[in-house]
Amino acid sequence: MAVFNRVESPRKAEEAIYDTTVLAGDGWTRELLPGQVLRIVDLEGNQAADTLFYDADHPEDHYSAVSTIAGQGNIYLTAGSVLRAESGKELLTIVADTCGRHDTLGGSCSAQSNTVRYSPDKLHMHNCRDTFMLQLSKRDGAYSKRDLAPNVNFFMNVPVTPEGGLEFADGVSSPGAYVELKSLCRTLVLISNCPQLNNPCNAYNPTPIRLLIWDQ
Repeated sequence: MAVFNRVESPRKAEEAIYDTTVLAGDGWTRELLPGQVLRIVDLEGNQAADTLFYDADHPEDHYSAVSTIAGQGNIYLTAGSVLRAESGKELLTIVADTCGRHDTLGGSCSAQSNTVRYSPDKLHMHNCRDTFMLQLSKRDGAYSKRDLAPNVNFFMNVPVTPEGGLEFADGVSSPGAYVELKSLCRTLVLISNCPQLNNPCNAYNPTPIRLLIWDQ
């Protein structure tokens, strides 16, 4: 069911305790404390922010698309959605969203998927899986590629066809659209700002995202 639930945030950028820009193709990781709020901003529109979450106190308990979808009875994320871990634990909830719908099914691009979906000569291209693994390698050995799981694609439009397949379609977010997530526990956030050039998820033009954090 394609629900768009748009909710504006009362938070002001100048009051954020953290503010950074992540360039297209770059990665980012940071721990959120309970109650902290992360805003992901699609600065130019149509960008895809591939994102994973982990219970920082139990690194093996990562975000689960299955638990999240089953818990809310909807394949898309929007304001009010609760993101759950493999154990069923509630990790975060979306408290504001001006885009209105985010993908849980499309997964992240990889060297291998680029060759299968597009052509063998795409093997060398920068991809989200490699960015994820690079970021996890910086966490003092606490995580490895075995900890990668199906991720959220914020701002990405992956409609389900009448036959039950998936389409990578033009994005549904506009310049400046954002989503805010409130952490319900100590949560590690892992983002790959997608460099994909082979499908229209980012209008074939990867662009930066902005990340802000508030204490509440």
